Parts: sequence; C-alpha cells; structure tokens
Amino acid sequence: MRFLRDLSRLRISMPLLLSVALTLGCATIATANNDGGGDGGNDGGDINFGPPIAGVDVDPSGVLKMRVVDPRLARARLVQALRAAKIEDVMQRSELRKVSLNRLEEVIAERAEADLPLGDDILAVAGLTSVEYVFFYPDTKDIVIAGPAEGFVADPTDRFVGIHTGRPTLLLEDVATALRAFPPSAPPTRVISVSIDPTPEGLARMQKFLRAVGGQANPGDTMRLVHGLKQNLGLQTVTIEGIPAATHFARVLVEADYRMKLIGIGLEQLPVPVRSYVSRTNPQTVAANAMERWYFQPNYDGVSVSEDNLAMRINERGVELVGEGERVMGNGKRVAAGRTNRASQAFTKEFTDKYPLIASRVRVYAELQQLIDLAIAAAYIQEQDFYSQAKWTMPVLGNESELPVETYTAPEQVETAVNAIWRGNTLMTPLGGGVNVQPRLALNSDHLSVDTKGENDEIKNIAGPKNLQPGQWWWD
Repeated sequence: MRFLRDLSRLRISMPLLLSVALTLGCATIATANNDGGGDGGNDGGDINFGPPIAGVDVDPSGVLKMRVVDPRLARARLVQALRAAKIEDVMQRSELRKVSLNRLEEVIAERAEADLPLGDDILAVAGLTSVEYVFFYPDTKDIVIAGPAEGFVADPTDRFVGIHTGRPTLLLEDVATALRAFPPSAPPTRVISVSIDPTPEGLARMQKFLRAVGGQANPGDTMRLVHGLKQNLGLQTVTIEGIPAATHFARVLVEADYRMKLIGIGLEQLPVPVRSYVSRTNPQTVAANAMERWYFQPNYDGVSVSEDNLAMRINERGVELVGEGERVMGNGKRVAAGRTNRASQAFTKEFTDKYPLIASRVRVYAELQQLIDLAIAAAYIQEQDFYSQAKWTMPVLGNESELPVETYTAPEQVETAVNAIWRGNTLMTPLGGGVNVQPRLALNSDHLSVDTKGENDEIKNIAGPKNLQPGQWWWD
C-alpha cells in the first residue's frame, strides 16, 4: 500500500519573482535547536531541549495545531532523573537490555488488579531506546525484545528521552499498538501508513485562484496571495491506516510527515545541513501543474535470523525518503507524471543519506525509526507464531479495555501553512508527504539473511532469562 502525498508546485507568470511555498500537514514546527534528540555522546545529562520546544495539540474537532512549551520544566526533571540514575537499576545504561513481553504483561495485570498506577519504568519499557533483537525461549516461554537502554526523563511534551543521549525511549503504548497490528490468531496488518492530502475541491479552487491572479501580482500582494492560497486550499485530510488514529504511534507518523514537508519547502531548518527542495529548484523547468509526492518508507534490508528462527536481529535502521511525480488537473484530480524532477531527487537522496544523523538530533525521526523497528519485531513474532508456542494470547497488551492506548484525539484535518519567498516571475506551491511501512517485507527472503555463524544464537543464549526474581520482567 502507499502512503505519501503530494508536493504540488503550480506556476503562474508574474512581472516580479514570487515563490509561494505551501505545505500541508500537522505537527511540530521545530526550532533549529535540538528538540530532544541527542548526539549520542552526551554523558553528563546536558540535553539541549531547545528554547522553545514545539508540540502538537489536536482540538476537539480533530484539527492539529502547534503548541510551544517552556524548556525549563525539562531541565528540572533532568536534574531529578540524574539523581535517580545513581541509585535505581533501571536508570543505569546498558548495551543490551532484555524485556520479556509476557512477563511485562503479568506485572501490568497485577498492578491493575491492585488498582495501582503503572510506574515510569513500565511506561518507558525499562529505558529501551531501540529494538535490536527478538528472542524466543522455548524452555521458559519468554518472548523477548532487546536493545540498548539508559535512564530516562519526561521532556516538556511528556515523552520519555534518555538522560545521556537524549534519544526517545520505547513507550509501552507504542509496543502495545505494534503488537495489536500483528496479534495472535488474526491476519497480519499489511501496511501501516499515514497520508495528508488536499481535497480535490481544494486543489481545484487553488488552481482557479492562481489563474485569476495571473500576471497581476506585485510584491505588495504577497500577504494577499498567501491568504488566498490558504483559504482556497482549505483544511487538508489526514488518513491513517493499519493502526488506530487516536494513538501516539499514529501521531508520530503524522508529525514526521508534516515536518519533512516543512524542511523540503524551507519552513523548518534542521540542525543537520540539508538543502531544501525549493532552494534546488529552477522554476522555469517545472510544469505549471506539476506535483511531487514525498513519502518515508523503511529500508527493508538488514534483518538476519538464526537457523532455528528463534533469534532475529535488525542490523540496519535505514529510513528512505522517496518521491514520485504527479500532475494536477483543472478539476483538482491528480494523475501520475511518470518521473520525479532532479531537485526532488536530490532532496530525497540527501535526506535519506543523512537520516541517521538527523534522527540523532531530532526526536521525531528517531521515534519514526524506532516505530518501524517495533513493527518489524511484532511482525516477526506473529509470523513465527511465538504466541502459540508461548501459550500467550496477549489478554492485557492486546486489549484496549485493559490497557488503553487510544487516548489521543485522532487527527482528521490539518491547517494549511504557507511560506512566501520571492524568486523570479514564478509562483510555486509545493505540497506533500507521507509514511508507508510494510513490516512483513523485511521478512521476505529477498531481504532476510540467515545467520549461519550463529552470532544471534550466541547472544540469545547469553541473554536468557536466568535466575529472575518474582515479578522481574527486564534484565541486563
């Protein structure tokens, strides 16, 4: 399945150079500062939360808007977390922390039975910052995910980040969402996707507006043009498939999509040098009704499994930004154009090449990478039928009434943001974005490799659940 969506660029002749870059989407507009992502080398808790940090709100009607919060709260929380790291085991750094999913569920059920809240250690999944391995232990029936971990703190948007690297931790609600997409005794989810689209009516109105403006605009008309583009295009539609729209998982996909568009059209500057799409474009080489669609997808290569399939490793965490060309008809209908222009190709390639560095500095892209890994891990657990081998039906993690994860207002529409830049006598309006994750593709034979050297098995055996205390669900 696809999800992506459109980057449209419409040109009209003008006596002066006007470039109006228009983006669709929802979520955070970040400052040029690090917004909660770390550089991987911070060992003193000196996380730059960025002044200010932008967050996402959804109003009761489902329209996404930006919010800004004070980073001083984050710094106070960080001081407390650093103190806790000196005495609490879960706050220690670990190269490979193991979490038994079925033991974790038992602890959650016990706390619910006792009417006790879930602790931050549970909500932050013991501080795991990524999923590198999936193990199954037939003797103890444990289904285990494993990866690096560290102490954690809630940032100003109440999302947990590592106190050393600033990278986001896994969230219990995201783990549950991924597992529910690939549950016991049910068909797998084929695709997890988000798209943010203008309506055909909005595109048609926008084209009519641009034709009416024609060659009559001048620099003094910039704000009128910006207002006219926003008004005529109207609210954009958010479509989410494969997971519930009211989850944190879905919100991350939407935010990553939207902010990628902002970067492409020059409305957000990354803390990593990436040249925007609009800065690369020669307006004279672009058809008047051309659109470019950009969307994220995983690099599905890099998964290896043991010969007995009881151990799986995600060796690579590549995320690709790809593009496709479209044309917009007079009635607002979009049709395939058959090729992507050079400026779009160059932008998507640079973004892809620098994605690991971007993810280390900007939290939402680390979260996107993390969620892709979670989805692949969940798909592998289901494909290997570890559920039945463990005799685990996931009664809590798989049950919304037992563990609610659909706790957000589902994004249904987003406001249009417009950026005006003068260049030549051309009016350009780029729109677009999307995310398309098909986790089971990573498990196809053309992407999967078999670990004939037994390295995954060796790590699995060392990492086993031995001598655990009652109620213990994670270990180093």
